[in-house]
Amino acid sequence: MEAAFNSSSSSSLPLSFSYTFAAAATMGLNSAATNNMNISSTTTTNPWMDSRIWSRLPTRLLDRVIAFLPPPAFFRARCVCKRWYGLLFSTTFLHLYLHLSPPRPHCFLFFKHQAPTTTRRQTPTTTTTQAYLFDPYDVVWHRITFPLIPPSFSPAASSAGLICFISDDPGPKTLFLSNPLTGSISQIPSPTLRPRLFPSVGLSVKPSSIHVAVAGDDLISPYAVKNLSTESFHVDAAGFYSLWGTTSPLPRLCSLEAGQMASLGEGRYFYCMNHSPYSVLAHDVVSNCWFKIQAPMRRFLRSPSLVETKGRLVMVAAVEKSKLNVPRSLRMWSLQPCGATWVEIERMPHQLYAQFAEVEAGRGFDCVGHGEFVVILIRRSGNRGLLFDMWRKVWHWIPMCPYVAADGGGDDDDEAQLRGLPYEPRLATPVTGLLDQLTLPAFHSFN
Repeated sequence: MEAAFNSSSSSSLPLSFSYTFAAAATMGLNSAATNNMNISSTTTTNPWMDSRIWSRLPTRLLDRVIAFLPPPAFFRARCVCKRWYGLLFSTTFLHLYLHLSPPRPHCFLFFKHQAPTTTRRQTPTTTTTQAYLFDPYDVVWHRITFPLIPPSFSPAASSAGLICFISDDPGPKTLFLSNPLTGSISQIPSPTLRPRLFPSVGLSVKPSSIHVAVAGDDLISPYAVKNLSTESFHVDAAGFYSLWGTTSPLPRLCSLEAGQMASLGEGRYFYCMNHSPYSVLAHDVVSNCWFKIQAPMRRFLRSPSLVETKGRLVMVAAVEKSKLNVPRSLRMWSLQPCGATWVEIERMPHQLYAQFAEVEAGRGFDCVGHGEFVVILIRRSGNRGLLFDMWRKVWHWIPMCPYVAADGGGDDDDEAQLRGLPYEPRLATPVTGLLDQLTLPAFHSFN
């Protein structure tokens, strides 16, 4: 992890106190010595970084400062000494980190995407799973590896600093939860009850509970799939758990897209796009039922995506209408609290859309949102994309990931296309301990 964050630059923070040195004259020094000392202190000594200040800081106060470091700075600081290196494994420090709950940046984690096929996958290679972290604040890319993820597993969803990986092979699905910063991995205790091909996955992780929903792509024969059902896994600190025992039927004639379902309402609702014609499918976790929401301008949408930004469900899509009074554009709509109507909240400037359409050339695009940011990546374009800051209402092109070409794959190579997940870096995710408890014999006797 240390190598993954070497490209970030650190900035010094002003201190709220000052330290003054004693005057040379009061120390009985001659003018020559005074001049030498002044030159030396000017060139080599910074009063703000004097070791006599920092060496006397209480350990707990120093740990509080370190807990507020952003992840790149934290992993660079681990190289200072053995004690700082071991902070990632220190129970005392991690408890302090969880108690302070420092502000966590809204980042994105991109993986090389392999287009789903209806045939069984080839023999997997032993290549380590890699991801590319994009920091929208510094507009910089980092590379992260997942050495413990087995072959033939793909990223499916993310929540609260955890990435959910799902098995690629047709049949009952096995799922893992992994923390990219610590490299930890926890397996959902049992596979899904029904065989599936490439289902949609929803993940909601809270401080004391984990909920996973797997929907669609039911294998009704070795050569056919149909969107029929949803299976849910749940475990919480109160002792309630359900190992895929909660099921619900999907709406008739629905067409789900494999990938992550957007989570909203503190994990109560999962949303995903329905195709032909376009609409939004919503799953209510509490009532365990599905319902449809009509999409805005559904007959004229292209490449629609659902993203979650600041607790809102936002649809991003290109609009193509033949009438001259409705120009082609890329728009965003927000779902209102009533859960049935949409309001347009943003439209890409016409001049920028002209540039975007020239690069996109009808190939389509993918969107991912987190916090106040939305990233739009154009397919088969060398992963060119745009970043939109919803808070400042600013659009700008983002630099292409430098690691994709280095890891293999050209601009038009399907294997080099990136698909993103929202990611919130966390040094500790103790909720995964609930999964370890489910592996105890006492729990199996009640299942």
